[in-house]
Amino acid sequence: MTLPLSDLRVLDCATLLAGPLAATLLADFGADVIKVEHPKRPDPSRDHGRSKDGIGLWWKMIGRNKRPITLDLSSSKGAEMLLALAGRADVLVENFRPGTLERWGIGPDRLLDANPRLIIARVTGFGQIGPKAGLPGFGTLAEAMSGFAAITGEPDGPPTLPPFGLADGVTALVCFGAILTAVHERERTGLGQVIDLAIIEPLITILGAQPTIYDLLGERQARYGNRSSNNAPRNVYETRDHRWVAVSTSAKSIAERVMHLVGHPEVIHEPWFATGEQRAQHADLLDRYVGDWVAQRDLTDVCAEFAEANAAVAPIYDVADIFQDPQYQALDTITAVKDDDFGTLRMQNVLFRMSRTPGEIRFAGRAHGADTETVLRDELGLDDDTIAGLRHEEVI
Repeated sequence: MTLPLSDLRVLDCATLLAGPLAATLLADFGADVIKVEHPKRPDPSRDHGRSKDGIGLWWKMIGRNKRPITLDLSSSKGAEMLLALAGRADVLVENFRPGTLERWGIGPDRLLDANPRLIIARVTGFGQIGPKAGLPGFGTLAEAMSGFAAITGEPDGPPTLPPFGLADGVTALVCFGAILTAVHERERTGLGQVIDLAIIEPLITILGAQPTIYDLLGERQARYGNRSSNNAPRNVYETRDHRWVAVSTSAKSIAERVMHLVGHPEVIHEPWFATGEQRAQHADLLDRYVGDWVAQRDLTDVCAEFAEANAAVAPIYDVADIFQDPQYQALDTITAVKDDDFGTLRMQNVLFRMSRTPGEIRFAGRAHGADTETVLRDELGLDDDTIAGLRHEEVI
């Protein structure tokens, strides 16, 4: 079976996390991704977070389906070899600070001269222009500056940051879409282009209509904890067996079913029950009714009775629960993957399913520079003596 992106060749010159994850998504659907790392300073994701037997486990996921090579892009020979590889590529992903590639003589102008069809995705904290463009940028800063942290947390508590790379992850998804958009446009024009993607921007889009509300009404969204200003009841509730469930009632019909279920149908006839915003103003009352009902039942019974009432509820899972859930098992969301170091391991599967040409994980992240000689020999036609010389010069 031919994978849907098997005709794309990608140079992943980026490091932890947004740029490399975008390249991973392309690789999952068949793109030939050559991972370019410095000979002595590999992608930090290789030793980020937890490890086993000295092998970083984040890398196993982020580096999957990629061919790792080493190349010192700051050296003249390394830069020339990148230009040669770019001449045969469709996409290049990088996240160096603005001006770095230009300083090495391999900026977009020269890359596009070498290959006018090349699509260059530049992923940085603050974008390529503006007063902050040259500053170091990380996902945490984007979570702070985007407005996400300001609306996250309890009303009387501090702004809250996510315990994972939210901004980087969202940016990776956007970058994936941006690259495929540019590939589609290239079908009409035959020309590549530069994508300028700032990590501080995508979260602003998924936070909804906040800018428009502020523009027209002058309102700033407050922190509501697990509640919502748009509907109620909407919260997490503890069961009798000390598990937690999340309840959502975005639709009025669902809110009515929940209140029937928990034994308080009388509130349905209150004038304020008519809209989600008005219900949210009575969240204390509605939370008490739902919370008292949930607290008298075990998790299994809560979920069963909600399902029978056709109301929306979900248990609060940790990763062990995800492994055991029959729905995730049916979807093969956590799948077994071949690996050079551990034989097999399990990780998140490809992002979506396609009926004719699904993606696949062919192998987990490989060792630093594992494919250097193969790529230089097969792609650039270098012989063994030349490769040995480059290694001696520490270009690779």
